[in-house]
Amino acid sequence: MKKTTISFKHVPQLAKTDVAYATGDDKLRAFFSAPATPTSFEAALLEKKTIVYPRSELADLLDMQYATLPVMEKVRANIAALRLENTFTVTTAHQPCLFLGPLYVVYKALTTINLAESIEENSADGKRIIPVFVIGSEDHDLEELNQTSLFGKKIMWEPGVTGAVGSISVSTLEPALSTLKNMLGERESAHSLFDRVAKAYSGEKNFAEATQALLHEFLGEYGLVVINMNSAVLKRHFIPVMRQELFQMPTYGIVNKTIARLNALGFKTQAAPREINLFYMKPGLRERIVQESGIFKVLNTNLTFTAAELEAELEQHPECFSPNVVLRPLFQEMILPNLAYIGGGGELAYWLERKDLFEYFGIPFPILVRRHSVLWLDKDTGKKLEKLGFDAEALFGDTDALVREYIEKHTAASVTLSDEIRALRMVYDQITEKASLIDASLEKAVRAEEVKAVAALQQWESRLLRAEKQKHEVAINQLRVLKEKLFPSNGLQERSENVLPYLLKYEDKFLESLKSALVSYDNTFVVLQASD
Repeated sequence: MKKTTISFKHVPQLAKTDVAYATGDDKLRAFFSAPATPTSFEAALLEKKTIVYPRSELADLLDMQYATLPVMEKVRANIAALRLENTFTVTTAHQPCLFLGPLYVVYKALTTINLAESIEENSADGKRIIPVFVIGSEDHDLEELNQTSLFGKKIMWEPGVTGAVGSISVSTLEPALSTLKNMLGERESAHSLFDRVAKAYSGEKNFAEATQALLHEFLGEYGLVVINMNSAVLKRHFIPVMRQELFQMPTYGIVNKTIARLNALGFKTQAAPREINLFYMKPGLRERIVQESGIFKVLNTNLTFTAAELEAELEQHPECFSPNVVLRPLFQEMILPNLAYIGGGGELAYWLERKDLFEYFGIPFPILVRRHSVLWLDKDTGKKLEKLGFDAEALFGDTDALVREYIEKHTAASVTLSDEIRALRMVYDQITEKASLIDASLEKAVRAEEVKAVAALQQWESRLLRAEKQKHEVAINQLRVLKEKLFPSNGLQERSENVLPYLLKYEDKFLESLKSALVSYDNTFVVLQASD
């Protein structure tokens, strides 16, 4: 396998905040706790030693959630270690996605696994560092996760129910599983892969449990601990924050001030807060809580509460209250003895908006680690790219620019008339200067003629380019197909393609190759080219 790396600055598909954080832009320094370096983790370990976490409740919940899953010794040992005071975590999170979702979900998990191993290896006094994957099971935006792309085609899941997606029964996935089976094909390897997936979606599970089972199936051997934090036991520890949010509403003002500071530096808002950043949740229901004239209402329902009634409900049923994207990071960090959060550019952008909120509630802010981004090329794609005369970095650019570059490389005469146009403009500058000395009113007429003359040359340039394109039509079509394959709709491969086709082709060696290629603390975009 061939590996090359590209600076995030040279990846136009990435957002400004993403590139700024990954490349260490000083403008963002006030919005995070410490850079992701080995030295920072040493300091974080000292800080976390003084904090009390609900370790027993956390481990008990994990024991219960893993009770029906196949035993993997690394996972079992990691869950047991969470009960000990010298054990800490590094964490990533994502909604439960259909069939593991886009490739970057796996990249997040592997980044987390490798970072945990690296920190533990460098720990001077034998501390345990556990990789944790939090399933965002309470999200209700079904449209964000009810489809996935395999072999250029989409599989849709339409459960026909509402509420928290993680709670939806896997029985609703039968049509999607049938489609998946047909798409994978009839080879023995396809049947084997499908059986592993189907097993995760079998029985009386809900979607969150199935996602946990699927992650465990493919990544459990590396010790990844997957947790669904939608738990009354864990949320009871979050009651003090939720109470303040409901009755004092501090988040709205604090986060908006941070966002204003980021906006002033040229960074866009990622996740703006509401006045109340909690949902009310019941089976089939997850709706925002709002306050109107002293009464608390649950939107799109007839549910209302007085302040006293809402506080009683919070004390008796904390599981009915669900933090949104603004408060969810605080809940996670109150429960887990966490050193770092691993996320993509969009996620880290909204974490950067939260640092002051963490300080307000007295919760330590984790070190933010940009997950690895990967462009994967199979052997044939790599050969075609080399034959066309491009390296992988060139493909990140605009398609039309790539075509033009190819033509200019492979034509006997230049198709660009930029030199001629520049010379023509200089001639008209000279004519304008002479005309102005004779009659100033002539300048406008000369410039109008210049526009016509330049336009004529530009038309000839276009005709020359079209003629050369016809000569190289086959190669140009190959280039366009290659670009669309690796950058669907000019986006990143990792954001659209599912991991299953790669597991079908390379089996679990795909995950092994990725894990060995992704190096902790390397803030570059990774391009991997398979050798077979």
